[in-house]
Amino acid sequence: MGSGHDCDTIWSDATLLTMAGESLVEQGLVAAKDGRIVYAGPTDTAPDLAATRVIDCQGRLVTPGLIDCHTHIVHGGSRAGEWEVRLAGASYEEIARAGGGIVSTMRATREASEDQLIAASLPRLEALIAEGVTTVEIKSGYGLELASERRMLRAARSLGERCGVTVRTTFLGAHALPPEYAGRADDYIALVTGEMLPALAAEGLVDAVDAFCEGIGFTPAQTERVFVAARKLGLPVKLHAEQLSNQRGAALAARYGALSADHLEHLDDDGIAAMAANGTVATLLPGAFYFTRETKLPPVRALRDAGVPIAIATDCNPGTSPLTSLLLAMNMAATLFRLTVAECWVGTTRNAARALGLADTGILAPGYWADLAVWNVDRPAELVYRMGGRPLHARYRRGI
Repeated sequence: MGSGHDCDTIWSDATLLTMAGESLVEQGLVAAKDGRIVYAGPTDTAPDLAATRVIDCQGRLVTPGLIDCHTHIVHGGSRAGEWEVRLAGASYEEIARAGGGIVSTMRATREASEDQLIAASLPRLEALIAEGVTTVEIKSGYGLELASERRMLRAARSLGERCGVTVRTTFLGAHALPPEYAGRADDYIALVTGEMLPALAAEGLVDAVDAFCEGIGFTPAQTERVFVAARKLGLPVKLHAEQLSNQRGAALAARYGALSADHLEHLDDDGIAAMAANGTVATLLPGAFYFTRETKLPPVRALRDAGVPIAIATDCNPGTSPLTSLLLAMNMAATLFRLTVAECWVGTTRNAARALGLADTGILAPGYWADLAVWNVDRPAELVYRMGGRPLHARYRRGI
């Protein structure tokens, strides 16, 4: 490598999992300029490159930075007490109908200032970053009124700037019915679609729009009103679908070109067909499956057979998945859902990017962001297999 193509950084002597192909690239390198990759591949076929910084990876595994495409990281309070009640036999639905669940987190979130939300959320985000995460989706949905939803989304944006991580914000105003709207769900959806969403979108705080379509959430008809409002504002949609029952939300979401439908334990064949036809990603959340002691598996084989892209995320949230390890989510997806190692990696890189509508991350290839994770392991399976430990050697976002 002499005086050739200029670049900022070269990561040399690396074993590359590029996600652009199936096989590992031994003795590879990655080169980046202005935060974008200009080359990723074998050293012996690289163009003549000159860089101001050369990082010797000493044979370590280098992958795209991990992407956690479904989280509720920003919130106030804890639900450890409810978890104890669940251990004694109460169901999630029973707790929610008794005023717990999402509504209890709503109260704690409404009482928190933006700075307090940032301080409470920071350790959760830092835990993900320490495992190689460079992009994370953060949902609102615990304020359930305009001022608190705004604080949540502003906190999410601030966390991204503070921590050097790409944050995609999702407005989840249709997450639960706040107590002041008891018995008036349609009126609350009118508030979400007519006031909250337009105001927050106008402030540049919304990258996508989500809803909880469920027996204890919102009906398909109410969910569709949210989708219509999002479409009018030019915002993509996604959906919490078929987690506790089959409301046929995934098919509805797919008809609106949803980026993803998430959870999906009760997904039926019609929903799978709709997702396949519309390119909607199936985001599986094994942390919630594990934590709620669910027994109905998502239809992984049918999703595979239909060619539906599968993503994996932590679903980090206080009630059903207080999980801040995407590596452990990968292990759970393999162990509980029988995903392969390759599917786990695609699900936390390339397909996770697709679930967020991001076309320029999740792959090590020219033109993509130089979001990299360097690992103290020899092979990708090691990172899916092991539970616990700190395998990350270094993490780079946009080349830095």
